[in-house]
Amino acid sequence: MTGSESPVVVVLSESMEPGFARGDILFLHMSEDPIRAGEIVVFNVDGRDIPIVHRVIKVHERKDTGEVYVLTKGDNNEEDDRALYARGQHWLQRRHIMGRAVGYYFLIFTIFFELLGFCLMLDG
Repeated sequence: MTGSESPVVVVLSESMEPGFARGDILFLHMSEDPIRAGEIVVFNVDGRDIPIVHRVIKVHERKDTGEVYVLTKGDNNEEDDRALYARGQHWLQRRHIMGRAVGYYFLIFTIFFELLGFCLMLDG
């Protein structure tokens, strides 16, 4: 129905603040519409298990093949995401993108993350 392999994801870091905070829940949709700069996408990186929520900052389309490549960046990060991509990879392809953020619910897991951090401090 959503066109996404995972229709819901939880934001796990502060990289998208102030727009999204750690613990916010994003609802995803993936259509055949072209991906555009400015959209919030959730993507997988080859060799990593945890999806990343960041904004598309550049889109490049190869004229000869029509294949689309995107570059992403967290709103709260200084640099683009090339350092997060697989070794030697400079762009994401459509197959890396799980979905586009189309809505969100905030704060539901914030208490959980705060308690988890507190428990880890007590344990360590």
